[in-house]
Formats: sequence, C-alpha cells, structure tokens
Amino acid sequence: MFKFIITLFLGFFFGSILLSSQAFSWYRIQEMFHFQSFHMFGLLFSAIGTSAIVVFLIKRSKAKSIYGNPIEVQPKKLEWKANFIGGLIFGLGWSISGACSAPVYILVGLHWKIGLILLVGAFIGTILYGLTENKLPR
Repeated sequence: MFKFIITLFLGFFFGSILLSSQAFSWYRIQEMFHFQSFHMFGLLFSAIGTSAIVVFLIKRSKAKSIYGNPIEVQPKKLEWKANFIGGLIFGLGWSISGACSAPVYILVGLHWKIGLILLVGAFIGTILYGLTENKLPR
C-alpha cells in the first residue's frame, strides 16, 4: 500500500509539473517544432540534465531499491536503425497530434478530444507491439 501511495504522489507531482510548465499545450509544442521559442527545449533539456545528475548520484552512492537490491544501470546497445525508425514514428505522431505521450492523461482530464484519440492510439499501438514483438529483429 505504501508503494502505491508513493507512486500516486509522484504521478500527481509529475502531472502538476507538466501542467504548470504547459508541456501539454499544442501551441507550445508547435513553437518548439518551428524553432520560435526556447520554452519546450528548456523543459526537455532541464529534464535530461536532472536525470543525468540523478543517475550519476545513484551510481556513485550505490543506492538500493526499496527491496534492498542494488540499483544497476545497464548500458543499452545502440541500434541506429531501430532508434531512427522509432524516433521518426514518435516524432511524426508528436508533431501531427501536438501531444507527447506523457501529458495524454492531462489532455483527457482537461476534456480535450485529442487526448482521447491519443489514449486510444496508445492502447492500439501497445497491442500491435505486443502482437508483433516476437517477429521484430533482436
């Protein structure tokens, strides 16, 4: 139960950051893709910088999980073709819809129709991936 409460709190905290930073705003996302504003780039770069610092601290302090196991950050093999195709699909969907996957629930909560469309699309994409995962190259 404690883990559930922490997870719920962190989800609400992250959602409030996305909401207050206007990360869900179609206008802000379009500004970014047209290179008209630094707002979203600043948000993304600050998230990358924060995660880099947190991963560094986790590695340096040899932090443990809530179960007492050491947290190990495994290096991931770079696969150019898969990353390029996946990034292209994600980027096209993001620019066409004007929404990233992170604030979909915010869009649904704000009763924006695009949020429901994106949520249904995310579920369909997840199902399609599940059905085709064993056929994809490793």
